[in-house]
Amino acid sequence: MVKQHLILTPEHEAYLSHLLATGSLPVKTFKRATALLELHRGKTFQAVAQTLNVTYATVSAWCRRYRSAPPEGDPLGLLTDQPRSGRPVEIHGEQAAKLTALACSQAPDGRSQWSLRLLASKAVELGYFEHLSHNHAGVLIKKTN
Repeated sequence: MVKQHLILTPEHEAYLSHLLATGSLPVKTFKRATALLELHRGKTFQAVAQTLNVTYATVSAWCRRYRSAPPEGDPLGLLTDQPRSGRPVEIHGEQAAKLTALACSQAPDGRSQWSLRLLASKAVELGYFEHLSHNHAGVLIKKTN
């Protein structure tokens, strides 16, 4: 007798089967959906891990995550990662607009155009920013083009 590591609800099984049949999915979502269905069909963690080219611990974590979710929850929530907080934005639209306006203005005397280093130092000098690297100035300027 084959041990069934995971028992899906009929709704979740139908949803995952339909999701895989649609075709275009992100790789992470495809692997997670496939793993859940294969575990439901009786495959071992090791067999699923080898099939999907992931580790045993990864398959075990997906299974544990499904079991811990409320059964009435959306299974798609189990298949995708939660949004990450990331670093908060320090430069806002008004500051970027001032930098863009400065870059579009006349270059300083003796220069034919603004360099990124010169632009960043002038923006800090004028008080638009507390600090600004020339690399970040380039990123901000590039976003406006």
